[in-house]
Amino acid sequence: MRGPNSRASEAARSAEAQPSPELSSLKRPAVDRRLSAGSGLSSPPASSHHVVPEAALQSRLLFQHGQEKQTEAEEPEQRRQGRQRRRRKTPTRPSAGSKHRRCYLLTAGYADIVKENKLFEHYYKEQGLIPEGEFESFMEAMREPLPATIRITGYKSHAKEILHCLKEKYFKDIQELEIDGQKIEAPQPLSWYPDEQAWHTNMSRKLLRKSPLLEKFHQFLVSETESGNISRQEAVSMIPPLLLKIEPHHKILDMCAAPGSKTAQLIEMLHADMDVPFPEGFVIANDVDNKRCYLLVHQAKRLNSPCIMVVNHDASCIPTLQVESDGKKDILFYDRVLCDVPCSGDGTMRKNIDVWRKWTTSNSLHLHGLQLRIAVRGVEQLAVGGRMVYSTCSLNPIEDEAVIAALLEKSEGALELADVSGDLPRLKWMPGVTSWKLMTREGQWYSDWSEVPSSRHTQIRPTMFPPTDPEKAASMHLDRCMRILPHHQNTGGFFVAVLVKKAPMPWNKRYPKLICDHDLLPVNFDRITTRSLFETKNRTSLVEGTDWVCFLFLRPPPSKKLRLFGYKEDPFVFLTEYDPVFNTIQSFYNLSPTFPKLNVLTRTHEGKKRHLYMVSKELRNVLLNNSERMKVINTGVKVWSRNSDGEEFGCAFRLAQEGIYTLQPYIRSRIIRVSVEDIKVLLTQENPFLSKLEDDAHAQAKQMGMGSIVLKYIPNPNNAGEPQCPIQLCGWRGKTSIRAFVPRNERFHYLRMLGVEVFRDKQGLGQKRRDGGKGEEEDEVGKDAEADDEAAAMENGDEEPKTDSSNKETKS
Repeated sequence: MRGPNSRASEAARSAEAQPSPELSSLKRPAVDRRLSAGSGLSSPPASSHHVVPEAALQSRLLFQHGQEKQTEAEEPEQRRQGRQRRRRKTPTRPSAGSKHRRCYLLTAGYADIVKENKLFEHYYKEQGLIPEGEFESFMEAMREPLPATIRITGYKSHAKEILHCLKEKYFKDIQELEIDGQKIEAPQPLSWYPDEQAWHTNMSRKLLRKSPLLEKFHQFLVSETESGNISRQEAVSMIPPLLLKIEPHHKILDMCAAPGSKTAQLIEMLHADMDVPFPEGFVIANDVDNKRCYLLVHQAKRLNSPCIMVVNHDASCIPTLQVESDGKKDILFYDRVLCDVPCSGDGTMRKNIDVWRKWTTSNSLHLHGLQLRIAVRGVEQLAVGGRMVYSTCSLNPIEDEAVIAALLEKSEGALELADVSGDLPRLKWMPGVTSWKLMTREGQWYSDWSEVPSSRHTQIRPTMFPPTDPEKAASMHLDRCMRILPHHQNTGGFFVAVLVKKAPMPWNKRYPKLICDHDLLPVNFDRITTRSLFETKNRTSLVEGTDWVCFLFLRPPPSKKLRLFGYKEDPFVFLTEYDPVFNTIQSFYNLSPTFPKLNVLTRTHEGKKRHLYMVSKELRNVLLNNSERMKVINTGVKVWSRNSDGEEFGCAFRLAQEGIYTLQPYIRSRIIRVSVEDIKVLLTQENPFLSKLEDDAHAQAKQMGMGSIVLKYIPNPNNAGEPQCPIQLCGWRGKTSIRAFVPRNERFHYLRMLGVEVFRDKQGLGQKRRDGGKGEEEDEVGKDAEADDEAAAMENGDEEPKTDSSNKETKS
């Protein structure tokens, strides 16, 4: 057997005979394959056009020199490992104790992607979607980075306080800031978003780290995002929920909801009135990807709403749900449907750079059918008089107007495009187009279905083309669609259309069902076939030979049993009104008689109940009547958690901060009214003695027994220097001390509202107060790690931190 050196020398001679990399074919040269398989050398990730340069080949040979001779027993194993590496397409590094040292050609990662795609430019020039004379500006904007955008959570009563903090503190400081001789441009509000609740900035992450003032701003954004008071969301992504015109009583379906930024907007709009803990409406947020559903849960949980349910289904065949109304079951139709479908994403090139390299015209051809099926399923689930928003982050008419036109044609007048030109008056947009062309990957253009050869009929469908009848096209009002172009307001590209349902869909019109006793109503079923039932409109003519006429409706065969993928979820078990768990809770917290006990659920059938959750009455109805039809990932907001030491104080369940705003209106005891200074003490000190509270709060606490409590701040309208929004915190009254059970970021949020500057420097030292206060308050927030970890565990649904917190309280 020849040694590796002889094989390598032969490889080197073969390499000299190879053409230069510039002239090589797309196939990988045979010499490189021999090196990988025969010599035991590791190769870089193989691609269809990869060629090993001669210099790199020589460096391999130098490292190969001196390698021990392989034995015949070792060679087959190396070949097997080589095959596995080639399958993975990634080189593996040997362990430190490897017998044979091998050479590794270290290749760089992907080079910077060039923001050029000639096919993209040619395609959109031909389509004529960009106004004349603006195409160069359009392409320049597409190559620029997308500005970062934040949105203040609109439904929370703290929104005004957060906006005031942003404008008066952080934005003012940034306006006067210079870094490396360059003046920093302060964030600006989106002119078209209501009440200055959305802002955008061109500051990059690298820039944010260059100045302590910008670092404070960055920490503020991260902290407020985690606590649900601010959402990072692309500007154009905020448009569909605004056009839905949500009211608190609306039943809403978000068909393709992950990652959940639009879902969060929908929840905010439901809770427009914070004084109503349970709006009549709800949001069912769906996504086909099981893993992305958990990202959706994370987004929704920040808002602590009892009116959100996350489900996992294919949107194109999402099941029809039932609800009980007046003792009868009826189909659930939604007042609002958000249909933000999967798309080619060419409007996101400013943030998803990879789209520049991957974009082809075939992307839209592959997605059009799925988009239309999802849209059809959406309007089927929509109530008559309801509104559906169809949106994509693509500019391609095949994914946009073509889907809308096909949907309108199928509806036979049941749907119409709404005129929303006055809904967002400062938003710049282009009207939808009524004519477009289709181009294949090979560059062949088609303007009409009649031009498409039969060999292409599986890839190209008639619904991809514009309507040919001028009258029909005019009646569709496709110009009411909205296309947002990046260069008009420094955003991403986007398409949105608003559909209103005027009547049931023509294929959904149901015939009366015949409930018959076969002894009384003889039907000659031999003469009835399933095919004849669905091929004739006159169903009465199918039954002959009798002296009566009836309507007969045969259902399709029952669907197969629902197959559930992903993680197995714990069950959702509603408590009965007389569940023993309510006995101590009712007396300890003196719950109001109007408290909806039937809306309380847990996640286990057996054993002790660890956590109790609440949902709205309407979501309870949905859950109870559809447990076999849908896969529920998450719902409800946590209101109580079991405390192992709580029973000796009268109640085994303590309050959870997540659900305090939902639950507090029903609690009539265990409430301590606190002042601004009291809250500062509670949030900056771990276990303050009762004597640290002001006289009023101290007197209330002394009269109260040990256990879980509500710490409630009511604003004073005569003192503008204090926060003008209510604050409610969960706490624990110990023997001689008191503490607040609040997650870290929410704790920081309240401190900022109270004028305490919360900022952790790069060395991880304590926070400092804005008013320059000294002493223990300067470091106490940093010290409170244990309480923060505890609260974080509660927030994430981990096991109850029974332990040190409750023990410390009882022993103090």
